Amino acid sequence: MPAIATSVLDDISAEILDLKKQLGATILAHYYQEGEIQALADVTGDSLKLAREATKVESPVIVFCGVLFMAETAKILNPDKMVLLPSEKALCSLAGGITVSDVRDLKKQYPGVPVVTYVNTYANVKAESDYCCTSGNAAAVIKHLRKLGHEHIMLLPDEFLARNTAKELGMNFVLPGFLRGQHTDLPKEPTIIGWRARCEVHELFRVDDIQLVRKQHPNVKVL
Repeated sequence: MPAIATSVLDDISAEILDLKKQLGATILAHYYQEGEIQALADVTGDSLKLAREATKVESPVIVFCGVLFMAETAKILNPDKMVLLPSEKALCSLAGGITVSDVRDLKKQYPGVPVVTYVNTYANVKAESDYCCTSGNAAAVIKHLRKLGHEHIMLLPDEFLARNTAKELGMNFVLPGFLRGQHTDLPKEPTIIGWRARCEVHELFRVDDIQLVRKQHPNVKVL
């Protein structure tokens, strides 16, 4: 994509700031946004920080420069405010990887099994769930449910998060069998039931990529 002239960006930025003043809006921008957008924002951060900051906004309008599920979360936390998403194309492959119908089917297949959903999901999926979690506290939520006596727990929809959490906690991991047209009998041991949804960006990373970086920079710390 050709670079946009600085003068044009300045004009657009001035127009946005003027409109922001007219609406009495607060702009929240995700860290994944381009620098020019972050420069216009009142608050920048990851999805969790922005959700928390949204509860502190005093203005009547929130402009959320992120993806749809983030804007939905801001609206849930601010039912009396207008929340605007600048682009209808701002979607998330992970959130789009599961529907409310999928969750209802799972609950029929595994009755009584609690449903924990990652915060990167749409509002109707959250509403069908028992718990919501972040990537940082998923293990703590699963431990809490284990203490309540639940041996089998659904952790949706991120397959990687569910697999890694199961590994961290020493639990079994299964994917629902109806994806293959079969029923999955759960093992007697503690088990996390996952879902085959993935972030299209996260899937791009491979072990070879990390090994190459370590070879090029032996003292590097990988986060």
